Amino acid sequence: MITDLTGKNADALKHKKLWLLDMDGTIYNENQIFEGTLDFLNQIRQNGGRYIFITNNSSKSVADYVKKVNDMNIPAGYEDFYTSSQATAMYIKEHYPGQTVYCMGTRSLIQELRESGLRVVTVPDDTATVVLIGFDTENTSEKIRNTCIMLGKDVAYLATNPDLVCPVSFGFIPDCGSMSIMLKNATGKEPFFIGKPQPIMVDCVLKMLKNTGISREDAVIVGDRLYTDIATGANAGVDTICVLSGEASMKDIQEWDGEPTWIFQDVKEIFQKLQTEPSA
Repeated sequence: MITDLTGKNADALKHKKLWLLDMDGTIYNENQIFEGTLDFLNQIRQNGGRYIFITNNSSKSVADYVKKVNDMNIPAGYEDFYTSSQATAMYIKEHYPGQTVYCMGTRSLIQELRESGLRVVTVPDDTATVVLIGFDTENTSEKIRNTCIMLGKDVAYLATNPDLVCPVSFGFIPDCGSMSIMLKNATGKEPFFIGKPQPIMVDCVLKMLKNTGISREDAVIVGDRLYTDIATGANAGVDTICVLSGEASMKDIQEWDGEPTWIFQDVKEIFQKLQTEPSA
C-alpha cells in the first residue's frame, strides 16, 4: 500500500492518468531542477499517463517555458503547458470581447496576449477599458505610475495570478499577488485573479482532453502552494498532492482551512512510492 507523509492511503495515485503539475517549487527552483523530477515524469509516461504543467507564473510565454524545461532535459512541447497567461487571454476574449487592454507585465506576456488576438497597450490610454497586471519581473517605477493612472479610470481590473511570492535560488521574490497589494495601497482597488485557485485552468485542460477519455476523477494536481495549487483542486473537484519542496510547510498545512488529498516531501518521494508499487 502506498502512503503519504501522514500515513494516508494513496493507492489511488496508481490509477491517475492526468498529472497537472505546478512548476516553481514543485519540479524546479528557478533554474535548478529538483532531484527525482526526470524519473517522476518518465514514470508517468511509462505508466500510460500524461503530464501538463499548469503554472501561475505569467512572466514567461509558453515558448519561453518550453525552452526552459527542454534546457533541463524535460521532454515537453506546447501541448504540455497551460499557463495563467493563456487562461487570462481566454477570459478577456470571453468577458471583454473587442476591448483594449492596458497591461503591466513582461514583454513575453504582452506578446502572448497580442498573439492571441487582443489589443494591448502599455502606456496610459483612454481607449483601454481593462487593466491587467501580471508577475512583472521587468517592472519599473514608470510602469507602476502608469498603472496607478489607469486604475484611476473606470476600468475592469484583472490580474493573472494571486501568488504572493515566487521561489528563487536565495529564497523568494514578490509575485503578482504582492504587486496587487502594493497597487491597492495606492489606489484602493483590488483585481479579479484569473489563475489558480480559480478552476479555469483545470477546466480548460479537461475540456481540451475530453476526446481522450480522461475524466476529472483521473486527474491529480501536484503543487507547493496551499492557496493556489491545492485550493484549485478543491474548486475544480480534483485530487491534490501538496509537496513540501517549495512554499508550504507541514505547519502551514495544519493551520490551513482546507486540506490536500495527500502530502509528500517532494516529487522524488512520489516517484519512489509509485516505483515500489507500479500501476495495475
